[in-house]
Amino acid sequence: MHPSKLLLIMVAAGTAAVHGDPAATTPAARFWEQALPGTLMPEAIADLVQKGIDHSPLVEHYPAFPDLSVCGAWSNTCTRSMALGTGIFFHKAQLHQGSAMEISFPAATETAILPHSVAADEKKAPFANLTEVLATFAIAPGSAEAEHVRDTLKWCQAPPQLAGELMTCATSLESTVASATRMLGGGGGVWAAASALPSGGGLPQGRYVVEAVAPLDGDHFVACHKVPFPYAVYQCHMTTRMTDRAYVVSLRSGALTAHMVAFCHLDTSNWNQSHPAFEILHTKLGMPVCHFVPYGNPVFGKKVTKA
Repeated sequence: MHPSKLLLIMVAAGTAAVHGDPAATTPAARFWEQALPGTLMPEAIADLVQKGIDHSPLVEHYPAFPDLSVCGAWSNTCTRSMALGTGIFFHKAQLHQGSAMEISFPAATETAILPHSVAADEKKAPFANLTEVLATFAIAPGSAEAEHVRDTLKWCQAPPQLAGELMTCATSLESTVASATRMLGGGGGVWAAASALPSGGGLPQGRYVVEAVAPLDGDHFVACHKVPFPYAVYQCHMTTRMTDRAYVVSLRSGALTAHMVAFCHLDTSNWNQSHPAFEILHTKLGMPVCHFVPYGNPVFGKKVTKA
């Protein structure tokens, strides 16, 4: 299924982006419509854009601690203690209607997506210089928060961790979309999706049943993970190996529903063997790993090859 069709269904159900969103007439929304025609801005992204508009210029101190957003195909950021018990990693065999999963997602850190005009202003929103970042956001040098910011700058300057991977960091909605479409080769046919979760961006601990699984139409994907920083910074990456699959998984627990974007990496032979997913799933290097995409992390895709 193409994501735009799926998101239209979710709009009808009141669970995804709507045209009446307060951010619908902003420059960011107009940019989105021009860059990704026919694709609705996911609700989670629209909410974070609105938070950036409400707090621009920045008047609040935002947290800069890692959350589940850093759990994906990279090994140096996601730890076993962070992922264990959350259910973020799962087996591909669980990806079918009626399957049960134990999930406990803590509420997401809703770090605001800054307007492009603010994110591009090094005085208002410094990025490259650690000293300036700490001073601007009143982060104490040597604190745990300062160390997380330092790590983010280090990750963003490092080369890709996986062979055949493209990677970059983006500091605004516009730069995130531009980076993703560039990685996907430009042109038309690029779509975007994001997980739609209850208020707060988390899922309370419980047993969730898979109600539906819809594949997302694409063979090249760009996943953008929010990394620890005082405002929303996304590390976007794409592998050129066409062994990834993307889905939207509809989950239910009682009256609670969520529509989660999920990836299945069918070939993990080039991953770091110490990645926590292998221990949590009791699998080995090279074997498939599936994971949900946490709240506020956009995914982009494109069908490149012909059927």
